[in-house]
Amino acid sequence: MTATSDLGTARPASPDLLRSVFRKHAAGVAVITARGRSGPVGFTATSLASVSADPPMLSFAVGTGGSSWPAIAVSGHVGVHVLGEHQQELAATFARSGADRFGPATAWREGPEGVPVLDDVPAWMVCKVVTRVPAGDHRIVLAEVLVGDPTGHGRPLLYHQGRFNGLRD
Repeated sequence: MTATSDLGTARPASPDLLRSVFRKHAAGVAVITARGRSGPVGFTATSLASVSADPPMLSFAVGTGGSSWPAIAVSGHVGVHVLGEHQQELAATFARSGADRFGPATAWREGPEGVPVLDDVPAWMVCKVVTRVPAGDHRIVLAEVLVGDPTGHGRPLLYHQGRFNGLRD
């Protein structure tokens, strides 16, 4: 049997260890949106996951220190947008603290349940929030899909090694 890593380099659990390991993990990029009291809110997420086919449910994580959390904490509905590789700047805008996320550079419209729906994405869904589960400095949001559109164009945007990337063939 051949060892694939040196156990001598193992480190104790820490926020830095978790970040370092997950930099090696390629993840799809999504933007989560909601209607806030003073307008639309949103953030970039790499934690989107399918949870159940029947009923159709998904999950994502949101930091409780983020500017979108107060709206996500009370919103009954969220928008979930799968980004394409042509949307690196959009992903960066929704990831950047203090950015004007719904400014003139962001094309969007009000969708079902009043949720902000981004234009020109490969796929989007509007979901009903089922629960928010405490998980350290985040909450895991479980949501049931109500309506969506998977017919947009573009290859998926990925996040890997701290950068947005496209798929390579």
